[in-house]
Amino acid sequence: MITKRPGRDGKVRVTFAMPAAIWADSIHVVGDFNGWDERATPLRQTESGWMVTLELEAGTSYQYRYLFDGSDWQNDWHADGYVRNRFGGDNSLVITPEFQPPEPEYGDERVIPFSRGRRRLVPTG
Repeated sequence: MITKRPGRDGKVRVTFAMPAAIWADSIHVVGDFNGWDERATPLRQTESGWMVTLELEAGTSYQYRYLFDGSDWQNDWHADGYVRNRFGGDNSLVITPEFQPPEPEYGDERVIPFSRGRRRLVPTG
């Protein structure tokens, strides 16, 4: 499973996760983002499951798979999509969105943006 949150400097924080019930000694996420290095990105086991968070470029798609115990390749069945690979199978796909900054919340105040900061309208009567 993957979740995405806005990161800093045009990045997206992507968390790759697998359920805690999976029996494995190690799980690695392997893909375009780490040069398909089978040891570069291990998931850590927590009470809520196996997980790792990476900062990836926004507006990009990455192919990846999970590697269990150094020999068993698995797809993420909650991926954004799938792409055929050269081995006759599929790779999982994660697409990192371009997050828009949230609109500021000002409550009952009325704020007018100016080129030199913001000015607040103050009732005069």
